Amino acid sequence: MIEPIIVVVVLLGLIGIGAPIFLALGAAGMLGLYMARGAMALFFGPTSLFAQLNSFELLALPLFVLMGNFLSATPVGENLYRAAALWFSRVRGGLAVATVGASTMFGAVSGVSIAGVAAIGSIAVPQMLARGYSQRLAAGSVVSSGALAMLIPPSVPLIIYGAVSGVSVSDLFIGGIVPGLMLAFVLAVYIWIRATLNPSEAPLEHEGPPDWGARLRSLGSLWHAGLLVIVVLGVIYTGVATPSEAGAFGALGAMFLAGVIFRTLTWARLWDILASSARISGSILLIMGCARIFGDYLNLIRLPDAVSQALTQTGLAPFAILMLVMVALLLLGMLLDAVSLIVVTTPILLPLVTTLGYDPLWFGIILVMNLEMAVITPPVGLNLYTLKAVAPVLPIETIIRSVLPFVILQFAVLTLFVLIPGLALWLPGLAG
Repeated sequence: MIEPIIVVVVLLGLIGIGAPIFLALGAAGMLGLYMARGAMALFFGPTSLFAQLNSFELLALPLFVLMGNFLSATPVGENLYRAAALWFSRVRGGLAVATVGASTMFGAVSGVSIAGVAAIGSIAVPQMLARGYSQRLAAGSVVSSGALAMLIPPSVPLIIYGAVSGVSVSDLFIGGIVPGLMLAFVLAVYIWIRATLNPSEAPLEHEGPPDWGARLRSLGSLWHAGLLVIVVLGVIYTGVATPSEAGAFGALGAMFLAGVIFRTLTWARLWDILASSARISGSILLIMGCARIFGDYLNLIRLPDAVSQALTQTGLAPFAILMLVMVALLLLGMLLDAVSLIVVTTPILLPLVTTLGYDPLWFGIILVMNLEMAVITPPVGLNLYTLKAVAPVLPIETIIRSVLPFVILQFAVLTLFVLIPGLALWLPGLAG
């Protein structure tokens, strides 16, 4: 029994001293395998890493990252925000509501939450502050809505979960649509109610009839990017192409938009995009491979079975067990990044979920909904620091305090989907 304790201490110690997360997971996993199987660990470790990364569906990950980076090099984010601001200009808190709308649409373009926060936040925060919006409302609306990219397809976390669990990525993409749109709607309604009850936080700028001409013209700069997303997701949902094949088409289409339509793609910019995409994808894949080593050690000592058996024998209702799991994931998400959490916890929790009679597809959606809160909660909430980087006028303390009501809202929506699994499963069932 002392060996697992040593492994956990080594893992937490490496994380505590600031070691890269892949190194912490890989070293702790190799140590555990060595203590359990001796020199055979030198065989098990590389085999585990290769087995994790030897997946055709994982090709979709770098391709969708590349697609998002190409589109981030275009004015798409700026155009999205300007269009949304025009359409919500007569709504109390309209700029913050527009931020949610723009982030939702940009999430369908990028699939990476920090890309949405950077693209939308750099435009939205100065606009809102210049018009008298409170810093907390401006920061909270950007950070929380930027996390929607994790759930709205094409979602990188859903691709990772699919690779780890064996669940169809296409089905996961379809399953992410309803909860993603519902979360966006709840955030927008909360902002409107908050701004209505406290008008000083969001002054109403426009009065009188809306300018429908300007609204319609604002859509003219969005149709090509919108068409690209519709085509990419459409060929996945109709079964014409796999997610990996659609990702390749999307990356080429996004490069065409950046280079030919918007003419923002220089040779230097192209190199930067390729290098950035390689770094992001390589770091994610490295974390996934090393997390698999750690996960295989946990499977070797039968920890998933022990956790599943212990929780199912508590006598608690399945819903109560799942809510305990959700709270545990929320706390872990404050310390670990989303990629590591998906790869490490899925092999442990998925047997428990299936034992309780729940669908692995549903659990993937629920897991990513939980991780949306992880990226906006300190101390490892990447969206918080991304917003600070693109909007330095905002104190980091203000950004952190701004997310509390949004986290509460997201947890409430998460609880609803735990209580009613059919909300996340009806659209994939309809499509199937």
